Amino acid sequence: MPIPLLPPDDASTPFPSVEDALDEPNGLLMAGGSLRPERLLAAYRHGIFPWYSAGEPVLWWSPDPRCVLWPRDLRVSRSLAKSLRNRGFEVRHDTAFRQVIERCGALRSPRQGTWILPEMVDVYCRMHELGYAHSVECWQRESLVGGLYGIRLDRVFFGESMFSTVRDASKVALVHLCRDGELALIDCQLTSPHLLSLGAHNMPRREFMTLLGKFVQCT
Repeated sequence: MPIPLLPPDDASTPFPSVEDALDEPNGLLMAGGSLRPERLLAAYRHGIFPWYSAGEPVLWWSPDPRCVLWPRDLRVSRSLAKSLRNRGFEVRHDTAFRQVIERCGALRSPRQGTWILPEMVDVYCRMHELGYAHSVECWQRESLVGGLYGIRLDRVFFGESMFSTVRDASKVALVHLCRDGELALIDCQLTSPHLLSLGAHNMPRREFMTLLGKFVQCT
């Protein structure tokens, strides 16, 4: 069954049910439509996120299974604990959001390419201005050396990307995110060995959607 393809300016057509997402490629649900804030908010509230490359329409995804991290399950290795204590990192929140997202995109290799396109940077910066997108930043001697960003809705943080230019900097930012006592769940979206090593695990999409209904308000 083909996925819906919307005009690029469409911001109002409802998303299909995530149960209609393709098995291959895993989770592809819809193509096209706009990246306006109201569209993004509707997507995240329904367990959907945008991910696409240059020259493609916006592609909307809801993979099954879903990679998630319970903050209490974060694995802090001995070396990471040492970095937290001794490497002089200063962690800040929301002081350099655009820098963080631009660095996340810039550190991708030319072979890999990046999905953090200029229009993605602009729309997530707008989401930051509206109070939905947030960054956790790791600084050393007034230099930004690592961090992460994502969307926060109620008790769920939808992680988008992270970067490091020195060892453990992005992990330190993640530790501080997990220490937020109001945060119930971190959505890591797609599985990777790196995330699994930090304590993330795969969860059936249906279970993930149930948790969104519990931790994220509908409006």
